[in-house]
Amino acid sequence: MLVLASASPRRSELLTQAGFHFSIHPAHIPEDPFPQEDPIAYVTRLARQKAEAVFEQLSAATGEMEDAGDEPLIVLGADTTVTLDGAILGKPESPADAVRMLQLLSGRTHRVITGVALVSAAQTQVAAESTAVQFLTLSQANIIDYVATGEPTDKAGAYAIQGRAARWIPRIEGCYFNVMGLPLALVATLIAAQGLRE
Repeated sequence: MLVLASASPRRSELLTQAGFHFSIHPAHIPEDPFPQEDPIAYVTRLARQKAEAVFEQLSAATGEMEDAGDEPLIVLGADTTVTLDGAILGKPESPADAVRMLQLLSGRTHRVITGVALVSAAQTQVAAESTAVQFLTLSQANIIDYVATGEPTDKAGAYAIQGRAARWIPRIEGCYFNVMGLPLALVATLIAAQGLRE
């Protein structure tokens, strides 16, 4: 039984698109980076903590797990961040913070990193995917108008590649789905290694 430890509608849509059957059980853990924490270490740590927290919660509910049949419980955790010059750009804390992030990304190439973790009784797998994303140079009016739409509010780096920001991204190098929040090929490989079928 595959469980997604995330409330992200984008991750849910991507897993469904890839043909996986799963349930959703969001994890609730602090997401602040440690001082000087490397972006890859940060996202893989959070992905693992989310998956482990949900696995422990659901494993403790033994009665519910018995009803699930013989399928082993496998929990998928994921966390995505944007990094530029070694700095972590998470979800903006305010509209002004979103403006600040977009000003930093304007005219530059940054990296989007997603950490994924798959936790089961048999094993824990942790991996990360990195994608380079190029931004056109944005005017201040572009940025302010975009922030006013509300789209950047809950997005790492204050933008959504599948949304209005797509018009500012001429090219990427790497997995597109990673930028959306879930590198599907990597996740499918990890799930296959656990022996779970679609």
